[in-house]
Amino acid sequence: MKNKKNILVITSWSYNDALIQTYTLPYLNIIANHLSDDSKIFLTTLEKNNQSINNNYHKIKNILIEYHPLSLKGLLMWIKLIFKLLKTIRKEKIDVIHCWCTPAGMIGYILSLLTRRSLIIDSYEPHAETMVENGVWKKNGMVYRLLFFFEKRLTKRAKYLIATTEGMKSYAKEKYNFQGSNIFVKPACVNLNLFSEANLKNNTLVEELKLQDKIVGVYAGKFGGIYLEKEVFDFLKEAENYWGDKFRALILSAHTKQEISTYATKSEINPKTIVHRFVAHHEIPNYMGLGDFGITPVKPIPTKRYCTPIKDGEYWALGLPVVITKDISDDSDIIKKYGIGSVLEELNEDNYLKAVKEIDELLSNNSREEIYQKIRPIAEKYRNFEIAEKIYAAIYGK
Repeated sequence: MKNKKNILVITSWSYNDALIQTYTLPYLNIIANHLSDDSKIFLTTLEKNNQSINNNYHKIKNILIEYHPLSLKGLLMWIKLIFKLLKTIRKEKIDVIHCWCTPAGMIGYILSLLTRRSLIIDSYEPHAETMVENGVWKKNGMVYRLLFFFEKRLTKRAKYLIATTEGMKSYAKEKYNFQGSNIFVKPACVNLNLFSEANLKNNTLVEELKLQDKIVGVYAGKFGGIYLEKEVFDFLKEAENYWGDKFRALILSAHTKQEISTYATKSEINPKTIVHRFVAHHEIPNYMGLGDFGITPVKPIPTKRYCTPIKDGEYWALGLPVVITKDISDDSDIIKKYGIGSVLEELNEDNYLKAVKEIDELLSNNSREEIYQKIRPIAEKYRNFEIAEKIYAAIYGK
């Protein structure tokens, strides 16, 4: 018999954000399958501009909070959120507070203390130190000190921690003095049915974007924050120099055409080399499948050893070699170990050219089918939703 549990899920993203659509909802659906039919999951998201949402999950109820950035309004938002969720916990008889990442975990920790409900931290990885390493926060700043303080506390209070890499266990021990064993490891899993061989080189899109007989490097994401900016386009310039007019860079991003054009101009890239589109998430597999290799330009800062890039699993599921920066999650080591792409040890012209040549060697010496058959099993091994199934069954199936 399935257990009846009402779960409050707290995130710091908007409902339409890809981090909810691909990184939260699929897992909540797995959790829901382990619960009785009369169980409920309440999903808290922070919304901008009154965007409409489309929730097709009957067990998942939405709690929408108007988002405000760090400011007096932002502080009031968090206070309002805590009071609203306290009422929800009592009214809906919430059993478990399940948070995605440590910023949301901070709120979950406070609520868990006040209500004595069980706390679970999902996608458990450093955030405070990452923000310092990225230059967004200062190490002596109040925001950093506050979140780092709560990261220590929530680590020790959580009934379960679900880390994104094995290395997070040693990080928690060193940084938070964590001595527990109640920690699982779940990387960013991928729907292997949505990203598959069926999505490769869609003929209609190939013709529409004029990609016939081109070598296509694809990047799905944004620039800035945890991602490199100018360095990406400097790499693309090396690819253009090497392959000439045969090369195209397909950028799937919400950045404006002017922003992309400015980046390209600074790196002296021919405008026709860049193909820029912003597409809905359900269209991503077909567009990403136009690529011959993928790019993961995460800034190679120390704490990114403990993160889990979603796009790598998607690239691998499509059989794409990946160019990645060094020491990113377990992925840089996996790519090096299996020879399924190139790792940028340094961010300079020599290393960019080395990566281009390694990709060229892969593409020249193997058919598209051979490359797919080599890389697809990596996704099946390291990004399969069966990993998440086992973890959530252990937590919620008893």
